[in-house]
Amino acid sequence: MTIEISPGPQGPARPDRLDGQRVLITGAAGGLGSALSELAAAEGAELVLLDKDLKALESLHDRIEAAGHRQPALYPLDMMGASPDDYAELANRIEQELGGLEVVVHAAADFGEPAPLTLYEPQAWLKCLHVNINASFLLTQALLVLLRTSAGRVIFVSDEAGREGRAAMGAYAVSKWAVEGIMATLAAEHSPIHPVISCSVDPGAMQTRLRRQLFTGEAADEVPSPAGAAAAINRLLDPASTPVNGGMYRVVA
Repeated sequence: MTIEISPGPQGPARPDRLDGQRVLITGAAGGLGSALSELAAAEGAELVLLDKDLKALESLHDRIEAAGHRQPALYPLDMMGASPDDYAELANRIEQELGGLEVVVHAAADFGEPAPLTLYEPQAWLKCLHVNINASFLLTQALLVLLRTSAGRVIFVSDEAGREGRAAMGAYAVSKWAVEGIMATLAAEHSPIHPVISCSVDPGAMQTRLRRQLFTGEAADEVPSPAGAAAAINRLLDPASTPVNGGMYRVVA
């Protein structure tokens, strides 16, 4: 089911709303990931921030620290080259250093290239599908033992191109259809012994570097900043409010 959520008022943060919530955010250095990380940090979450761009991660860390919030843990990792053992090591380190995990937000994405399928470059196709599908699956699988213990939640950042056909969106669109499939399958496996909630969120159009790669003719002021979508997703982290298991959320203005 598609559930519309609004960005809502972006007023002062509630410093204790996410207190005790251990949250892993992938793609944390990107436009949406960094906006979400700063919001979650402001509301007391204990964060693990994963991205391949160490310099951008360190800059994000410094902004969060300068704002007076709990220092996040940084985990530089290129999901293109990561193996199942790498994800198992991440899960082990989270368990050893944080004692568990309540939420994982899959915000990392490879946008591939805007081209029709007849012209799509094979290596770009394979890279995009690996990062967006295989890496998301492998990371989720490695973390499920922690998420089952906490009755946690997995939030997949999706796209409207993964819910209805869009021309020239290529591997990115196909990967988002698959991400929705992973989410729905995980949601269907929910049970008393597997109490993990799974949902997806289409954040809508945002001013991000990755979007500029796909929509080269679009002016930056034609789309909103990631702040509104980040605020909507941040509400799904609230332990006092459980997302709909299997819910396909869409952020609307």
